[in-house]
Amino acid sequence: MRTISMKRWLVPAVAVMLAVAGDAVPVAAEQAQKPAGAKVEKQAEAAKAGKKVPDHRQMTPAEAQKAARKAIEEKVKAKGAAKADIERQKVFQDAVTALRETQNAIVALDKKDKKKALAALEKAIGKLELVLARDPNLALAPVDVTTQTLDIYADVEAVRKAVNEAIGLLKKGRVQDARALVSGLASEIVIEVLNIPLATYPQAIKAVVPLIEQSKFKEAKEALVAALNTLVVTRHIIPLPILRVEQMLVRAEQLAEKAKRTEAEEKELKAILRAARTELEFAQALGYGKEEDFKTFYAELDKIASKTKGGGHGKGFFDALKKALADFRARLF
Repeated sequence: MRTISMKRWLVPAVAVMLAVAGDAVPVAAEQAQKPAGAKVEKQAEAAKAGKKVPDHRQMTPAEAQKAARKAIEEKVKAKGAAKADIERQKVFQDAVTALRETQNAIVALDKKDKKKALAALEKAIGKLELVLARDPNLALAPVDVTTQTLDIYADVEAVRKAVNEAIGLLKKGRVQDARALVSGLASEIVIEVLNIPLATYPQAIKAVVPLIEQSKFKEAKEALVAALNTLVVTRHIIPLPILRVEQMLVRAEQLAEKAKRTEAEEKELKAILRAARTELEFAQALGYGKEEDFKTFYAELDKIASKTKGGGHGKGFFDALKKALADFRARLF
């Protein structure tokens, strides 16, 4: 089985170490835009419901970061699931049937059942011919989609330290030690798509038919197993920090557009912008993207912070950053 890496850029230092095939701070919880008395009432209601309402006026930067992540985590998961659903919609049911019938043929060969083996392959070949008839230029026919979430629990400095240590180990020729050090450096949703290679697979199973007719069951089974081993896995990577930043900006933009923000809202906005920068630094440290990309992100965050300083408000402050992030994620996926 072959694995194809789908669109992944790594910063030079990490690229040296990783040959990998291949969605950190959520928006802070929405603050009540009401007088102090109403806020106390809301906190009391939340306490009864077993929920804790974050107060950004009393939070340290680290606490604000944690609160921001927690606030958008469900939305981030939903975004990842939506991407996986898009890939699942691309699955070819005829190709799925062809794969299943290939497996049925192998079972029949184990039982030396010539008739069932030939019938299964006849159906598999017919289904693949239907797929190719619909799109003669199709190279890969998707048959299955799986997802996996990998998320490292570390801060930016810890990641940078691990990368530098690994580079040092590589310079000493200690490749496997460096590999162990960086193997867990990931914060991403991995979407893997299993595909039938249409340029070779149909011909491979057609070539098995004469073997079955000659009762060469062992050789026929080996040939079918070899054909199954040519299935191709394409891997799509969605960096979690980038998804988190995009979700954070939703709340930050709401606050930035509001005139006469409360003290709590002002602190919340600043906390979200700080959290967004930390998430971007986290993504950069993990090697998701090029240095030029992140320079653009940081510059846009600085512009937003400047425009919203001292209660500044307005619309359109986030447009350039949102577009840059969307374009960046599109390249990765």
